Amino acid sequence: MLPVVDTHQHLWDFTKLKLTWLKLGEADNPLSANFTQVEYAAATKDLNVVKSVYMEVDVVPEDKRKEADYVVQLCEAAKTTMRSAVIGGRPGEDGFAKYITPYKGHKFVKGVRQVLPAGFDVTPAFTKSIQLLGDLGLSWDICVPPTELVSMSKLVEACPGTRFILDHCGNASVKFTAAEKNAWTKGMTALAAKKNVVACKLSGFVVNGGPGPWTAEQLAPIVNDTIAIFGPDRCVFGGDWPVVLRASSYKDWLTNLRTILASRSENEQRAILAGNAERVYGV
Repeated sequence: MLPVVDTHQHLWDFTKLKLTWLKLGEADNPLSANFTQVEYAAATKDLNVVKSVYMEVDVVPEDKRKEADYVVQLCEAAKTTMRSAVIGGRPGEDGFAKYITPYKGHKFVKGVRQVLPAGFDVTPAFTKSIQLLGDLGLSWDICVPPTELVSMSKLVEACPGTRFILDHCGNASVKFTAAEKNAWTKGMTALAAKKNVVACKLSGFVVNGGPGPWTAEQLAPIVNDTIAIFGPDRCVFGGDWPVVLRASSYKDWLTNLRTILASRSENEQRAILAGNAERVYGV
């Protein structure tokens, strides 16, 4: 079993942080609980996940710094798989530069993310903030609906000094209509043409299809199309745990991906599962 670096690991502990979109104890919600490194270790047991990269979880604004401190402490302790982090931020807003500048050259903080909705207005202030990330040596994770991929390629072009990472196969869906698939392909191709889009995560899209179980055969078209567009040297694995639980167990998602990749050379499998992530995140 080849080693895995998980580039999209969420954690949340309601005793430490408040989330904008989730509360503890919500009925019939598999995510409405504490998910810490203890639960992550159980979910990844015997799967050879050797390293992980934390991904922000949209905490309330006043907890952003607290979230960053929390995950940096986990990285510093070196007692878990976590090796680096992508923290939350609000580019374009007053105070963003003051908030993010202390992370210049940070050993563990590698980038910033904000999930953007359809129709998000990329203002000059927003673009300037993303350019600042490049000056600080930090990346920006693109997480938008498929309809926004083309517009994001324009942002990437305006920020040549910033490294971008695309989440969740561009938020693809196994339930795409033909028209939706064509639009997604156009957007993915536009982003892949930009050299500063350094990676695309094979992650998350299983959730967009709704509750499973999902088979490798059903998931293979999105995975293979993504690799064809970005190339095996720019694709990385993301577990999207625990959000993935809305559609699949962590084990089932990773096992399905291994099955999809099995026909590729061992070098390509090693690159996609671990090597590319180690290079992109320096872990």
